[in-house]
Amino acid sequence: MPRGRRGRWLALLSAVAVLVAGVLVWVGTDDRPPGYTTREAVVDVAAAPGSDERVHLDTTLYVPERTPAPAVLLPHGFGGDKNSVTREATELAERGFVVLTYSARGFGRSTGQIALNDPDHEIADASRLLDYLADRPEVLLDADGDPRVGVTGASYGGAVALLLAGTDDRVDAIAPVMTYNDLEQALLPNAATSEEVDDRTPAPGAFSADGVFKQAWAGTLFSAGLGPALPAAPGAEAPEPGDEPEESEDTGVSPGTGGASLPVPGQRLPDGEAGSGSCGRFTEQVCAAYTDVATDGVAEEETRALLRRVSPVSVTDRITVPTLLVQGTADTLFGLDQADANARQITEAGGDVSVIWYTGGHDGGVPGPQLRGTIADFLHHHLTGEGEDPAVPFAYEVQGALRTNGSPSVRAVEAAAYPGLASEPTERRRIALAGGEQVARRPPGATPAGISGLPGLNRVVANSSRLSGLFTIDPPGQAATFVSRPMDSQVLVTGAPTVKLNVAAASEEARGRDAVLFVKLYDVSPNGSRTLPGNAVAPVRIPSLPDDGSPVEVTVTLPGVVRPVEAGHSLQLVVATTDQAYATPTEPAAYRISLAGDPAVSVPLVPGTTVTSGWPVAQLLGIGGVLVVVALVAVVAALRRRRSHQVDPDLVDTPLVIRNLTKSYPGGLTAVKGLSFRVERGQVLGLLGPNGAGKTTTLRMLMGLIRPTEGDITVFGRPVSPGAPVLSRIGSFVEGSGFLPHLSGAANLELYWAATGRPAEQAHFEEALEIAGLGDAVHRKVRTYSQGMRQRLAIAQAMLGLPDLLVLDEPTNGLDPPQIHQMREVLRRYAATGRTVLVSSHLLAEVEQTCTHVVVMHRGTLVASGKVSDIVSAGGEATFRVDDPEAAVKVLRATDGVVTARVDGDVVHADLDDMPRSAAVAALVRAGVAVEQAGPRRRLEDAFLQLVGEGEQER
Repeated sequence: MPRGRRGRWLALLSAVAVLVAGVLVWVGTDDRPPGYTTREAVVDVAAAPGSDERVHLDTTLYVPERTPAPAVLLPHGFGGDKNSVTREATELAERGFVVLTYSARGFGRSTGQIALNDPDHEIADASRLLDYLADRPEVLLDADGDPRVGVTGASYGGAVALLLAGTDDRVDAIAPVMTYNDLEQALLPNAATSEEVDDRTPAPGAFSADGVFKQAWAGTLFSAGLGPALPAAPGAEAPEPGDEPEESEDTGVSPGTGGASLPVPGQRLPDGEAGSGSCGRFTEQVCAAYTDVATDGVAEEETRALLRRVSPVSVTDRITVPTLLVQGTADTLFGLDQADANARQITEAGGDVSVIWYTGGHDGGVPGPQLRGTIADFLHHHLTGEGEDPAVPFAYEVQGALRTNGSPSVRAVEAAAYPGLASEPTERRRIALAGGEQVARRPPGATPAGISGLPGLNRVVANSSRLSGLFTIDPPGQAATFVSRPMDSQVLVTGAPTVKLNVAAASEEARGRDAVLFVKLYDVSPNGSRTLPGNAVAPVRIPSLPDDGSPVEVTVTLPGVVRPVEAGHSLQLVVATTDQAYATPTEPAAYRISLAGDPAVSVPLVPGTTVTSGWPVAQLLGIGGVLVVVALVAVVAALRRRRSHQVDPDLVDTPLVIRNLTKSYPGGLTAVKGLSFRVERGQVLGLLGPNGAGKTTTLRMLMGLIRPTEGDITVFGRPVSPGAPVLSRIGSFVEGSGFLPHLSGAANLELYWAATGRPAEQAHFEEALEIAGLGDAVHRKVRTYSQGMRQRLAIAQAMLGLPDLLVLDEPTNGLDPPQIHQMREVLRRYAATGRTVLVSSHLLAEVEQTCTHVVVMHRGTLVASGKVSDIVSAGGEATFRVDDPEAAVKVLRATDGVVTARVDGDVVHADLDDMPRSAAVAALVRAGVAVEQAGPRRRLEDAFLQLVGEGEQER
């Protein structure tokens, strides 16, 4: 289809999609006013027990149309404020609840310092808010001063729900979401008291006195509290201690602040409050605890006591109210083990517990509308006594393949019982692993470190085919690997797998010291690509390995996941020595690692029943509209895919054809305009032009990184576009390859190829290295390489897979003359194999000696193309080596068409204008002058300057 027609089709489809989206919005929009009003107020509380100083909490009360009604206290997550939970608050208010949201002390417009849900601070504040609710006439009471109230919230707010339920018996039901049981176990997995007799559930991994610090997450959370407290609106005055707050009804125009108010800009905060200093808005105790553990990755007893004090584990033995625990399976901060510990401890205390695992979490997002509806139904049932309890003992969500629109398909499964409450899981399956004893080394400084994910963004990364392979990397030599046979049928792993390992010191540095290892279980597809479910890692600290090198047996409990391992897939157990998300010892060490006892991984299975919901008319309309939009997207994608697979039969053997290529940017800038040229097999083509000529833009379009405004590029007859399959036939090198200096050249190439996810046998390591000419040096560490060797290694990396078209940007940059000569030979040898090389360079003399053909660009347009010899000789200047230079000059000056001729040593230079060199040679021979050699006089640089103009050459 011509570009114009295709553009009109795309525009038409886009217009239809917009119309459909508009219909969906119109159908789904409710013109009724909200069924609630809001009231802003500031509630003052004691800064600390027995203190006369006050902390001011910024609150919003959502009041439904019908009152009195049960209340819901809705705290926010860490780093947020009351506005972070507006959506949840409005949904609950529409359901008929009185909802109170507030900014916790140290967040939003509330004053005070962050104490991490300390019972004497944040939890006392929440109890004070229950007093406030009990005084509201809109709230249903169980008794004088006792509101009918439930508490729900996510993460930091979920911990408030648990801690408040364990300290204030007025709470009637709780629904904490993706929260923690024990901050010490969450942030320092594997930490345990010396007695190891308390009620906490073992975190993933094996117990030791010290945990392994989750430094990436801890640093992210700590940074969220470093800023100064935000002041309130100007003109407010602080309340007197003990004053009751007033409110003003939200009229829908602008929220008011009545009664007690917040500090004005520039107001001095009371002593002990946040606002300055390195501690930011944290209390000194929290700052000291973070400094303690961040310094060396180990928590002192005072820090451990603080973390336990502010954790629900300190009160779960007193929680007996109905509890719905919602935990995410995409959560590297608070894993499923935290919900398991809460469930077990509350059940042992006599509470009624239901558990839901959903496909979200700190790495995957908050619950969606359906799950939020289940939480609201749970609170409604337990606060009103109406209807049936929607929560089953255990339910979990299973994520399947990605849909056409890129979102994952999810199905819900209900089980008869929560396995975490039983002495043994419902069912386990043993999957044999192969692999003998291996040595895994930790490099000096623990750098480079293994990568298991990107905390907080793992779901985004996992759903991107381009990014997923970049964030699950095990550097060569730093891990032991054990692999299973392919599965005969699907295995739905539901929970925490376990495995037994033998670990021994393999170097002097490891003897008598703690071993810190990171264990993970990959799902490996038949094509070799790996997926780390939930990006979950079990950090293991094994204290004091024996000095004699004998092994220590350890049972590792991996993080809980929900993962369907499909038939034909296999499991890969990796035991790594580094992970960038954790604090890792920096001393170099080596460990001997093998499977202990039964060489297998034990995976839990929890059979259940897949459930579906009803299909309301509104949902059907919405789904139907979505399907229409998806169909339109699929049509557009199909058109693009069809174009990307179209083959021009006349060009299937031509490496590169560029036709009428144009790239324009907003503002009238045109970087490339009407560019056309062709490259054949075996050519080494130089792309030349002054700065701003459009060379880089052309290369970016050639690599599929940006789309042209007009024109097209075909590689072996197939159109180039972002993600086009034909791009796999192009190898490229851009200046500044990031080689790892402590690894050998060969190891760097293997690591690079592994990141592409393609089979190792397709790499052709030997062929690429032979062409690059590195010899035995490829086995040396890159830090010992000269600049020329690094450049040749970079070329070898670009040659991996032996691409048919090699695109190089400044391959000789920074090299000395001997190295440049060697690089010239590398490129010539590669082209001699029948492949094609395209070189962008500013070294004109080198291009003249290396390239067979050149393309010269100027101001985005083509000014010359062809063989180097043709470009050089196009000016008419020639040089003749003769036996009698003086006689030759006389003959040439007397010949018609010759402009000038002069002697230069033993050669004669002449400007022949349009006369062929052969005619001048014939004239010399007829006059009896012997001609030994004749050729063009100009260099490529001379021709280049003539083409683009003096002063505009490459700098």
